[in-house]
Amino acid sequence: MTNVTSAKSVRRPHHWRRDLVELAALFTAVAVADSVANMIAHGPDGTFLLFASALTLIATAAFHTWWARRHSHAPPTALVPGTGGTARTGAATATGRTGTGALSVPPLPDPRQGALPAGTAETVLWRMRTTVRDEPGSLAALCTAFATLQVDILTLQTHPLAEGTVDEFLLRAPAALQAKDLIGEVSAAGGSSTWIERADTHDLVDTPTRVLGLATRTALDGAELPLALRQLLGRCTIHSRPALQLTGSTTGESAPVEGVLDGTEMRLNDPNGGSITVERPYLAFTPTEFARARALVELDARLGPRIPRGQDVLTLPEGEEIIVRRADHADLDAALAMHGRCSERTLSRRYHGPVGDADRYLHHLLSPRFGRTLAVESASGRLIALGHLLWDGDETEVALIVEDAWQRRGIGSELLGRLVALAVEAHCTQVYAVTQASNTAMVATMRELGLPLDYQIEEGTLVITARLDPRSVSVLPPYGDPGLFDHHGQADR
Repeated sequence: MTNVTSAKSVRRPHHWRRDLVELAALFTAVAVADSVANMIAHGPDGTFLLFASALTLIATAAFHTWWARRHSHAPPTALVPGTGGTARTGAATATGRTGTGALSVPPLPDPRQGALPAGTAETVLWRMRTTVRDEPGSLAALCTAFATLQVDILTLQTHPLAEGTVDEFLLRAPAALQAKDLIGEVSAAGGSSTWIERADTHDLVDTPTRVLGLATRTALDGAELPLALRQLLGRCTIHSRPALQLTGSTTGESAPVEGVLDGTEMRLNDPNGGSITVERPYLAFTPTEFARARALVELDARLGPRIPRGQDVLTLPEGEEIIVRRADHADLDAALAMHGRCSERTLSRRYHGPVGDADRYLHHLLSPRFGRTLAVESASGRLIALGHLLWDGDETEVALIVEDAWQRRGIGSELLGRLVALAVEAHCTQVYAVTQASNTAMVATMRELGLPLDYQIEEGTLVITARLDPRSVSVLPPYGDPGLFDHHGQADR
């Protein structure tokens, strides 16, 4: 409150009580002056002293009036955030307060917007990359071109190349400005190989903050690495290629420890064996992006296998308790035992192939590198169901298997709701499930999501695709339909 009090004391409001006090002081001063004048007038040189006193009084009053007017109307000095110094603002502004009691100073007008206040015209966000010559003045020419079009530069990154520099901008431009006009102006200013796409508010986070956030997510969960790479590099396709096939033979997939950068493709050494391939056909990767991706993979390698260890305890309608948690390779033996208790019909519906090959898929499915797996345990600790969210390039697949004795009890719906919520959290735009056309239970479970669905049938195989909208899935977060179970705990996802 100190700042507010001092700000108010700069210019106090005029009040009638102050006038009354000043009038009383004036009459008192007149009375005193009359007494002194009478004493002086009856003495030697009285007339001269009287005139000298009057002149001194007039000069003092004039000086006081000038001084008071000058300092009563002087605007206070306040710190303007973001300027690195002070700026003088009006007295009325200085009396405003924020929620913390500090001075509230309005932003200074942007000279690029002319006389219009900020926010008057509708604007849109663009992400742009362009290559310029690595010489003085090249960036200044781009900035001049943007200023001509009333385009504001929000962020700028530079990616040095062997010849030239790639400048990456986040721009705020008038909504009426077309992309082709913006590209044309940039080309005229010396930019080449220009690429542009619409951005959103998520791109307003500065690059160091975004990279640190992705590193934190990767450190907490090994399944986050493919998603972190995708968010770090923008639209791209990521393939994790294992070193071993399902049959146990070598695939020959590997990459040098330092990785390989080849235009629109980079290959990184997978800490779990094999390689991670990142492809982006529309835009070549820069050495800076390659170094960031490699650092993220190296962080994952140093931390080793890890998944969150939280769990949920749920109660089935019949009163039995089950536990839902994340799963990984440590659950391989329990998953194999569950396969042994499942019927051939259940296994064939899940794996769409020879029943004898079902066990071979588990090592791949339980790897955090290829997605996220949820496990359901009975009260006795027996594994009774698995749900998989699999990263399939730039698409996402969901798959479920529930032990025969526990089917038709809402477990599949609970798992699917949680998997879809995890997909939304990972910024996936859609998920798909592959099943047999005769599997009416899976179709019903997908329909329970209440999301737009697309169906494709080919030779008895049904592909159901659900389009995800964060607003419509917000009612389903990782707990599925709240009406199915009573919840006793929340998972640390």
